[in-house]
Amino acid sequence: MRIAVFGTGGVGGYFGGRLAMAGNDVTFIARGAHLAALRRDGLTVESANGTIRVQPAQATDDPATIGPVDLVMLCVKLWDTEGAVAALPPLLGPDTAVVSFQNGIEAVPVLTAGLKGTAAHVLGGVAQIAAAIERPGVIRHTGTLARLLVGETGGTAEQPRAAAIVATMQAAGIDALLSSDIGTAIWEKFVFLASFSGMTALTRLPKGPITAEPATRAMFAAAIGEACAVAQARGAALAPDHAERAMARLEKQLPAEMKSSMLVDLENGRRLELPWLSGAVVRLGEAAGVATPVHAAIAAALAPYAQGRPQPAAAAAG
Repeated sequence: MRIAVFGTGGVGGYFGGRLAMAGNDVTFIARGAHLAALRRDGLTVESANGTIRVQPAQATDDPATIGPVDLVMLCVKLWDTEGAVAALPPLLGPDTAVVSFQNGIEAVPVLTAGLKGTAAHVLGGVAQIAAAIERPGVIRHTGTLARLLVGETGGTAEQPRAAAIVATMQAAGIDALLSSDIGTAIWEKFVFLASFSGMTALTRLPKGPITAEPATRAMFAAAIGEACAVAQARGAALAPDHAERAMARLEKQLPAEMKSSMLVDLENGRRLELPWLSGAVVRLGEAAGVATPVHAAIAAALAPYAQGRPQPAAAAAG
């Protein structure tokens, strides 16, 4: 399969690397020092599931040089979605599938609206993984969870395009599943990720200390409860016990050292996806009449960092 990985961070790097190692024709779209390292040294993914080395790696910052592909894996940060959509046309052939594996709940609607007459290309996706760029050209995967869900956004029973993509991923050793209700799966991830990103970034801690301390564990549970209430008010078909199941997953399935990508961005002084995570919970909650005090506190406390590390204030004149 001919594949363009649009955004070679943790998600795009890990899964794109596995697809390339399996013999697929994969081109990575990146920029800056990361792109330079990919071109010079190839892509390395350090993972408990096995180290991946793609050498040489096909990499570019210009999608127009790639041409039409079978699959576009859209993995850019949420603030880059509209720019990525504008750059997609050279990658689109008659049967190209574009799957967003981004965070948040609003990426697929933005993608569909931006592609307008070619919106039929769009499928929904969910990535379940903790991975980030450790240094240019190198991705670090934490834990062993690395799963992708793919499905038609209309939720149809017949999904030949999505099934073909999943089969290609499975052949590459990826834990990939075909979803008959990708819309609900996206909401489920959003409920968890908005809360996990917010709590880890707010406390500057990984999962372990947060769940070990009763006060922060209770705050995390409240954040998930708020996000669930917003999702249900917006029509998401979440199970009645989804909040309890999400907390059980947090405590029993995820490694203690797991951080969110937003915390990694915060630690490195980079821009945050805050407006599309806790910020979106607050915004959507206000529109639906749902109170979201925990996410409001998270969004307010992290607001000074949303555009990257704040500049130090000038010293007062003596």
